[in-house]
Formats: sequence, C-alpha cells, structure tokens
Amino acid sequence: MTEANGETQGQGEAQNGGSQVRMSVLAQFIRDMSFENVVAQKGLQGGDVQPDVQVAVSLDARKRPADHQYEVMHKFRVTSKNKANGDTLFLLELDYGGIFHVEGVPDEQLHPFLLIECPRLLFPFVRRIISDITRDGGFPPLNIDTVDYLALYRQELARRAQAQSAEAVPVQ
Repeated sequence: MTEANGETQGQGEAQNGGSQVRMSVLAQFIRDMSFENVVAQKGLQGGDVQPDVQVAVSLDARKRPADHQYEVMHKFRVTSKNKANGDTLFLLELDYGGIFHVEGVPDEQLHPFLLIECPRLLFPFVRRIISDITRDGGFPPLNIDTVDYLALYRQELARRAQAQSAEAVPVQ
C-alpha cells in the first residue's frame, strides 16, 4: 500500500466519524453433511424421471470467545423428488460454517452484517460442495442458484415480528 492510499483511508475514516470496516475469513469448515441416494437404496421405479429440486437455507451466527470473532453457519437441505410420482431421488444436508474476524461494524448493524455479508463470502464454496456431492452421488452436478441473503434476512425478521405480534394478542 502506498502512503497516498493510507492517507486517503485515514481521511475517509475521519469524514465518516468512525472506523473502517475490516473483515477476514479465519476458517471455513463442514460441521455436518449427509447424502442419501434413495434411488440406489430402493431402485428406480419406472423410467420417466423429472427431478424437482427444493433447497431450504437457514442461517445462524454467534460470538466466539475471542475479540471480534464470530461463527456463521449455513444449513442447506436439498431434496430432489420425481415430479411424476413424488418419490424422493436424493436428500443432501450440509452444515457449512465460517469463522470471521469483524471490526468497525456498528453494533446495530452487526447482526445483518453477519447474516448477509458473511454468508455471501461462503456461498461459492457451498455451491461447489453441493455440486461435487451430487455428482459423486451418481446424479448430474447440481449448481444451486445464488441465495439472496438480504431477502432471507428480511423474511426472518418478518417471521419474528409476526410471531411476536401473535404472542402479544390476548387470548379470550
């Protein structure tokens, strides 16, 4: 980094009235994974297979004991069923995590930062693992669509708000 760049960053920090956001990925890991090839276990009934793939994603983040360190977990559940008869073809469950060092994010923005920005960095690795596992499991490689983590975050906030409002309504 040149001196001019260092000065520019310093001026930007002073103008924004805060510190610069710094984030790094310290580790990535598979916590749990399972792949069930139901077709191989039970045998394929009929020759007409039209796969219908459903992908469910959930996220979790927690503070680690070290300063500025957080663990972010993706949980993917990928189910492929035959459209013709509803039989399950395969089931893949993957818990994939990352450990992040995050500094300079205001407290009120930390939760969305951890559940939107951090998973975005991990997603290409998750996509590759899912593709490899489905291919190695005897199916065409499944390249899942990019996850809209902002929309996922907003859905979770709406679900929590609805659950709270349902609890607040007195039962007669």
